[in-house]
Amino acid sequence: MSKKLVLIDGNSILYRAFFALPLLNNDKGVYTNAVYGFTTMLLRILEEEKPTHVLVAFDAGKTTFRHKTFTEYKGGRQKTPPELSEQFPLVKELLDAFNIKHYELSNYEADDIIGTLSKVSQEDEIGVKVISGDRDLLQLVDPKVEVTLTKKGITTVENYSPETLEEKLGIRPDQVIDMKALMGDKSDNIPGVPGIGEKTAVKLLNQFDTLESLYENLDQVTGKKLKEKLETHKEDAFMSKELATIYRDTPVEINLSDLNYEGYESRKVFDLFKELGFNSLLTRIGESDGEEVESREMEEIKFEIVDEIKAEMFTGTDAIHIEMLEEHYYYGNIIGIGIANDQGNYFFTIDQAINSSVFKEWAEKQENTKYVFDAKKTIVALRKQGIDLRGITFDLLLASYIINPGESHDDIPSISHSLNEISVSYDEEIYGKGAKQKVPEQELLAEHVVRKTNMVFRLKERIVEKLTENEQYDLFEILELPLAKILADIEYYGVRVDTERLQNMGEELKERLDTVEGEIYELAGTTFNINSPKQLGEVLFEKLNLPVIKKTKTGYSTSADVLEQLQDKHEIMPKILLYRQLGKLHSTYIEGLLKVVDKDESRIHTRFNQALTQTGRLSSTDPNLQNIPIRLEEGRKIRQAFIPTKDDWVILAGDYSQIELRVLAHIANDEKLIEAFNEGMDIHTKTAMDVFHVEADQVTSNMRRQAKAVNFGIVYGISDYGLSQSLGITRKEAKVFIDTYLESFPGVKSYMDDIIQEAKQNGYVTTIMNRRRYLPEITSRNFNRRSFAERTAMNTPIQGSAADIIKKAMIDLADRLEKDKFEAKLLLQVHDELILEAPKHEVEQLQKVLCEVMENAVSLSVPLKVDVSHGPTWYEAK
Repeated sequence: MSKKLVLIDGNSILYRAFFALPLLNNDKGVYTNAVYGFTTMLLRILEEEKPTHVLVAFDAGKTTFRHKTFTEYKGGRQKTPPELSEQFPLVKELLDAFNIKHYELSNYEADDIIGTLSKVSQEDEIGVKVISGDRDLLQLVDPKVEVTLTKKGITTVENYSPETLEEKLGIRPDQVIDMKALMGDKSDNIPGVPGIGEKTAVKLLNQFDTLESLYENLDQVTGKKLKEKLETHKEDAFMSKELATIYRDTPVEINLSDLNYEGYESRKVFDLFKELGFNSLLTRIGESDGEEVESREMEEIKFEIVDEIKAEMFTGTDAIHIEMLEEHYYYGNIIGIGIANDQGNYFFTIDQAINSSVFKEWAEKQENTKYVFDAKKTIVALRKQGIDLRGITFDLLLASYIINPGESHDDIPSISHSLNEISVSYDEEIYGKGAKQKVPEQELLAEHVVRKTNMVFRLKERIVEKLTENEQYDLFEILELPLAKILADIEYYGVRVDTERLQNMGEELKERLDTVEGEIYELAGTTFNINSPKQLGEVLFEKLNLPVIKKTKTGYSTSADVLEQLQDKHEIMPKILLYRQLGKLHSTYIEGLLKVVDKDESRIHTRFNQALTQTGRLSSTDPNLQNIPIRLEEGRKIRQAFIPTKDDWVILAGDYSQIELRVLAHIANDEKLIEAFNEGMDIHTKTAMDVFHVEADQVTSNMRRQAKAVNFGIVYGISDYGLSQSLGITRKEAKVFIDTYLESFPGVKSYMDDIIQEAKQNGYVTTIMNRRRYLPEITSRNFNRRSFAERTAMNTPIQGSAADIIKKAMIDLADRLEKDKFEAKLLLQVHDELILEAPKHEVEQLQKVLCEVMENAVSLSVPLKVDVSHGPTWYEAK
């Protein structure tokens, strides 16, 4: 086999990847976008080039030998963003996992290391491939050295041989340095000859061959101005050539044998990918190292594709898994069902299940113990087929989520692989992705489904053991699993929508938009596309001469934060902000809701994400009914379209009053806060009294507003900057305000200090029901990451405990509705409120029950307070 050396310009590729990809971070808050982009390119290189030797070269520091020649070399470069700096150690850790050598040399650049090693390799008759985003390296091209340059970030590349270089640039490789000498390089602050661009440089080199020859024959240059420029900047040209020349005799302390590449250990790379959150790349591991692939092959699994469902298939303790491709399982199709237990693994179709009295009897019998992945989905999907699944005692999704809400647990392969169990493939390997997704032939489908089902069955004991060890089994058994069954009922039942009213609202909003649009045109003195950032920017900053806040690559920024800063600068600004809000209401909420209404029953079936947020909060999707905007009256009115199932019923809403502040009082054990809540005082007034040292009757509306901002700021991890922004005061004033608050409430101050120390000691914080959130960045040396982790440590126990409380209230309420035989139905959970529908004759009694249940969900050192209201629609119920 012929030898091949791949030399990678680490700095260049990492920079390109950073700016090509959005700023991503993993579940631990670590920025990973540059490393991810670099990794995708590295995998492609290993797969396509199959190198025998590899090196990734990095710059050693800011100063090189070139600075002696020109102190301003690279002087114009902006400081490396800290979000990128943090990723350099990560990419080196990644290379170590891949068994790939990385190297840097003091006083030299990565280019010089690459140049030196490519020269050595040529002497040893080894083929060389250089990969970079920097055109400087084109000077290395020769018959045995091919240079690949990244274009458009890192997704597109161009390969250069001597022939293609001449074809694309019109010069030979040895003329690249002369071209740089003439045209300079802004990115490296190489001056060149001002006014000479690439075309002129190439034209001169085609005529005179080299820089030296050009200056020896300067009198032959046509064009007076060009000749003058060349004469005036002769020294700059020759200095630029020196700066642009890659030094190919650096004192590198490595040789080719050090760069020998024999592949990577899949397990090492796999573990690092999991840690970084690169789940989409896991399936590509092993493609470049044959032996390791063999060791990672899945173990064989015996299974039966069932002709007839028989009672002997079930043991009374079985895992069941339903397979669907659609995310929204209420509308999806079940493509296969798996059963796994101590005696075997079985696969059958949904048609077989529907037509089997044996299956139906097993599924609906409470005494038959079932293990599942995603109880809510399993219940809803089978109920749609007329099968009421009971007896679920274990849910792999919920249990994994509780153990660590920061890890990926949204599919069975992710969980199993994180536990070193690799006997199940990722869905995209079996079904493909996007538009190419399809159901495979039955044998492959059956094996995939039973492998998943078998994994649920196998992992149950290990996961329960971990829950017990963490003292979280109660959280799973008493809170999350019962809640999954309640949420399944809510999702299946849905909520009725008056589509005619929604359509009328859409027409009214359109009219309002037209009116506001006309007002904007009048104030602007011209018509333009308000939705076009480019046209809006030109109107605001060129025609109306408003101060420019921020610029983008394509022009002026017209983002929401920019427009808000300009609110007081011109009367057009509030109109534009209103136009945007109304436009979003119309497109996202009116048109968006109309698209997802089940036309046959005029109902919306949202999905609640029970295993998503790190605080334990529920979220809603397809559509998101928790996020209907209520600041604008037009937004609030959208709730008018949500109506009871029956005409003589009403909508009820039970809303916790200041639950997070009450939780704070309890957790912090702050005497003043506890006293205020126990005496029924308005907490914001009480805070204003203590902070401003005034009596209750002296508290102004502005004082109360500021106190409220601090109260809620504490809950969400306050900072002087954040408070200054929300109150429109200086950071110094905000800091004084916070300090005064903490002096007034010493219990809160102690809590904030203690919880950070607790997080540093344990690596996590907990809620009142022992829900954990891990905070690995709490000890980070990076100030921003550590500060974020500290704020999270403060607010997670508060927000998470509030989430625990309302979940407990939902379970208690469902029990009470069933026990007292209410007809009322629980429809939605929206942040701190529960939404129900009920017949009018139950309202009086239901209001009392709702208050009683919600206020007694848990026992705190302060009372929980609930406001209950009702009306013919959700709008009137609030």
